[in-house]
Amino acid sequence: MQAKQLLLAIACICASASALAQSANPVTLYGRIYAVAESVSANGGAAPVSSRSRVTDRVSLVGFRGTEDLGGGLKAFFQIESATAPDAGGGTFASRNSGVGLTGAWGSVLLGRWDTPFKVVHAAVIDPFGDTAASDITAAALNQGNFSRRENNVVQYWSPNLGGLSFRAHYSANEGKTATVNPSLTGASLTYAAGALYVAYAWEKHKDQNGATTVAGVNETGNAISAYYKFGGLKLSGQTGRYKRTGTETQRSYMVGLDWAFGKHVLLASVQNSRNGGVMTAVQPKCDLVGIGYRYDFSKRTAFVSDYTKIDNDVGNLCNFGTSPLTIGAGQDPRGFAVGFRHTF
Repeated sequence: MQAKQLLLAIACICASASALAQSANPVTLYGRIYAVAESVSANGGAAPVSSRSRVTDRVSLVGFRGTEDLGGGLKAFFQIESATAPDAGGGTFASRNSGVGLTGAWGSVLLGRWDTPFKVVHAAVIDPFGDTAASDITAAALNQGNFSRRENNVVQYWSPNLGGLSFRAHYSANEGKTATVNPSLTGASLTYAAGALYVAYAWEKHKDQNGATTVAGVNETGNAISAYYKFGGLKLSGQTGRYKRTGTETQRSYMVGLDWAFGKHVLLASVQNSRNGGVMTAVQPKCDLVGIGYRYDFSKRTAFVSDYTKIDNDVGNLCNFGTSPLTIGAGQDPRGFAVGFRHTF
């Protein structure tokens, strides 16, 4: 009995010490579990995708982050964030934004795996669907997600907020360099945020890359602007971009979004368009997307969601669902209806 009491006392002391240590340099556990039941299909084309049901993960995650005060206005910070899959199980440790760095009055420096500045200022901030749905901004805009990247082996600098202005710079190390290719990614963003107004510009260049494939001599460049303005519970947003790949046509796209909250009810809408330009004698791929949604916020942490996505690939198969896309061919038009729940902690 005395041995058990001693072990219990030691455990209490250790727990108290741990609590005190974390109060001085707190480590926060956080996450999101987001899953929906869907009915999806794709009409048209040579082999239409028949209607089917599925349960889909919408970017669920778990992570922990923390800071340490180093004195003199300097702090260390870290974050480890991992994807989870509540619909099927599994996930990859540290597969999402994960890194370590220092921050002070001069700004912050980060090393690790992180979203590019281009993605940060144009994706979840602007997208009414939070960059986590079939209707999200990568379905048609951002070069169909090619300029919405989370990169490995990054060095980033984040400036302090200077009268509403902030700046981010990004470099992905060229660890894949060989005798014939030297792939890398560089980018930067500039944002202005003041009250109800947000405006952003971003530039990004992929060297020796054709999408996700390394190709010598092929470069991709993107330029885009985005903005939103809030009128009470109404948020109107827009984004437009231009994307160029060596030896091919220039692609242009836009998104217009609406996020209207009244009480616990939220209405969502998005209209997107993407098209290739260039050769006037050839018919170029183009597509349109319309997404509408409804969310009921039971609390700040728990919500019911429902949305419908309609995509028309007028030429080619440029557009697809932003989250969990279908396998489609030219001229096929994805449709999807979803209901589900989102919980954050």
